[in-house]
Amino acid sequence: MANDYQDFILNIKRKTGIDLSLYKEAQMKRRLISLYEKKGFNSFGDFFNGIVKDRELLNDFLDRMTINVSEFYRNAQRWEVLEKKILPGLLEQNRNLKIWSAACSTGEEPYTIAMILSKMLPLSQIKITATDIDENALARARMGVYPERSLNEVPETMRQKFFGREGSFYKISGDIKRTVNFKKQNLLADDFGGPFDLIVCRNVLIYFTEEAKDQLYHKFSSALRKDGIFFVGSTEQIFNSSRYHLESAETFFYRKE
Repeated sequence: MANDYQDFILNIKRKTGIDLSLYKEAQMKRRLISLYEKKGFNSFGDFFNGIVKDRELLNDFLDRMTINVSEFYRNAQRWEVLEKKILPGLLEQNRNLKIWSAACSTGEEPYTIAMILSKMLPLSQIKITATDIDENALARARMGVYPERSLNEVPETMRQKFFGREGSFYKISGDIKRTVNFKKQNLLADDFGGPFDLIVCRNVLIYFTEEAKDQLYHKFSSALRKDGIFFVGSTEQIFNSSRYHLESAETFFYRKE
């Protein structure tokens, strides 16, 4: 059975370029076994053969692998720090901020950034790049339609200004949508571009091995301009940040040295 998963890792890497060995094994295995059993497969070998034949099954695999759990203003106090302390400092240096929301899932995070920035800049001046490995998540992000529970933390003024109700769902306004450019990206394999003033990557790195995290922190740091800010999730403090030329700006915010 152990070899079954190792073969699956190799086959998936050949087919998709995704290296599952860089994700924590116990978590990923558990998640994928529950998916393939639900789909009627008995082993990783059978599951991979199914993925090869069925595009929809490949999408289900990517969905399960990327854990699309997201909501607007997730961990609201952190967004308040971004609004009150981080963005004003960045805007003092440059009014045309280059911003990247990495592993953006279904779009709540980049749209949250745009809503916060709308208090400080005209929407026409806001440009955010948002990337994810999962095409399904990106398609949903581009649609901009969300269940009510995704909006639990959205301030009432923002909800009224930027969302329209459609049955039991909420649709984000075209003005906010136009500020974000969504594209597919594999963080571990693809180039990051840059230099960015602000990179937001939250609640994703916890799923990677220490080796993969180390590689990613180096890449994120290289993609930041000097004094640019890297914003991470609430379980993702970087304990040896100076190794990546980063220093703590606020809790969960790091400045490029």
